[in-house]
Amino acid sequence: MPDGFEERELVERAKQDPEAFGALYDRYFPQIYRFAYSRVRDQSLAEDVTSEVFFKALRNIKRYTYSGHPFSSWLYQITLNAVADHYRGQHGEVDLEEGASVPSGGPSVVDEVVRRDRSRRVWSAIDQLPRQQRAAMVLKFGEDRKIEEIAVILGKSSGAVKLLLHRGVERLRRELPQLEVELT
Repeated sequence: MPDGFEERELVERAKQDPEAFGALYDRYFPQIYRFAYSRVRDQSLAEDVTSEVFFKALRNIKRYTYSGHPFSSWLYQITLNAVADHYRGQHGEVDLEEGASVPSGGPSVVDEVVRRDRSRRVWSAIDQLPRQQRAAMVLKFGEDRKIEEIAVILGKSSGAVKLLLHRGVERLRRELPQLEVELT
């Protein structure tokens, strides 16, 4: 990870020279891809989302202003929006074909479809949370980040992140009680 000065310098160079954006791409692609994959759980779709994120970042890099937060925070926000856009476009469909591909030693097709449906409903509910709660929930439960890392990414204190997570979990418990969601 670059220090703040090196990162700012790299971003400023990329604003003037699209070729310099390649260094940012190389540096942040692995973590943005992992983050996208943790949300969509499909390699091809995660690659598409990640490509879209970097395309949007390149197109809008001149509007990026350093505000004391790492450049990756901006990329994470673009990723959160791209994933949310993807799920909004799905209209709640569950692909039964995917359930049929479960190995015979694993859960039954019905169990797998139910698990995926529950997961989809939980993540759809998370996508409806206020922006900061949603970001904290995705980073914590989708990417398994530590509270301190989330605080840096979101530019908040650890206490503020804990409060965002608590409020998000409580809202999910109220809205999805039938799922018996255990997020804590």
